[in-house]
Amino acid sequence: MTTSTRGAQAPAVLVLEDGRTFHGRAYGAVGVTFGEAVFSTGMTGYQETLTDPSYHRQVVVMTAPHIGNTGVNDEDPESRRIWVAGYVVRDPARVSSNWRAQRSLDEELRHQGVVGISGIDTRALTRHLRERGAMRVGIFSGNALPDEGTMLAEVRQAPEMSGADLAAEVATKETYVVPAIGEKRFTVAAVDLGIKGMTPHRMAERGIEVHVLPATATAEDVYAVNPDGVFFSNGPGDPSTADGPVAVMRAVLERKTPLFGICFGNQILGRALGFGTYKLKYGHRGINQPVQDRTTGKVEVTAHNHGFAVDAPLDKVSDTPFGRAEVSHVCLNDNVVEGLQLLDQPAFSVQYHPEAAAGPHDAAYLFDRFVQLMEGQRA
Repeated sequence: MTTSTRGAQAPAVLVLEDGRTFHGRAYGAVGVTFGEAVFSTGMTGYQETLTDPSYHRQVVVMTAPHIGNTGVNDEDPESRRIWVAGYVVRDPARVSSNWRAQRSLDEELRHQGVVGISGIDTRALTRHLRERGAMRVGIFSGNALPDEGTMLAEVRQAPEMSGADLAAEVATKETYVVPAIGEKRFTVAAVDLGIKGMTPHRMAERGIEVHVLPATATAEDVYAVNPDGVFFSNGPGDPSTADGPVAVMRAVLERKTPLFGICFGNQILGRALGFGTYKLKYGHRGINQPVQDRTTGKVEVTAHNHGFAVDAPLDKVSDTPFGRAEVSHVCLNDNVVEGLQLLDQPAFSVQYHPEAAAGPHDAAYLFDRFVQLMEGQRA
């Protein structure tokens, strides 16, 4: 990716790998970027979306037409930086209007070197991605753009998301501790595959001291903190490449330590149990996805960001090396597996984001379920 912070109103072109192009204006940094084109249906929470490490190497198309109206602040980022490879909006706000805003979104994108495009028909682009599937894309901006044939050739040379091993690129390099809020009740080892800042905070609110470990952590590293439970986070990339985390997960399951995984962690649990994973046509991204908790029948509105899913049977209990397992949650839009649980030991996972920053908070009870597993194991 090459960027410049000058010429924010320069012409820009978005080129998809199937040859479709969209012409607009530069938004954020001016330059060239490549990634996988995906769309997010959230109408709020763009700052949390931009800083979600799960969006590493993805160019995010916002389906909500008006983006940037509340500006950017220093309290809401979910990680240390913006992770999206590029940003696509239809109608960027000309003025930020919020008492918490410290600068405009355009300024923040330029400051962090994120190449974007505005003024295009994002509805047409989203419909195209729904029909054709997520695909490689390039955004080119500046006053001296190459011809479309050259741009298309460069897009087709960019790496694909299938087979991408990205978790270690976004995870912490050193272990750090998020202390419990109030009285400490439990210790949790959290394997960072692209964790969002709100996740250990949600656990800390429940009296959990969270030791956040690098994606390359071994089982020995996990048990060195003497955990009451182990957590596997969300993260980017293809779960078929995550052999290291899968091995750690199996070691945790062998010791029957209470286990909770979200998003990428759900896919890791699926692999650890012997299920396959596959790439969705265009994925689930946004904060308005309907999921049913099959253990209670309750329907939740949930926050998602995943392009891969677990291939597990919806209609039966499966026998695994670690006991019986079943699909606990399912997406009501397309029947994609959204959660797994073991029936003979304390382990479960969901494919979505119960920490929900930005909201909704329908699934916050899952952290309480994790606490209950640790309470039961201690008893």
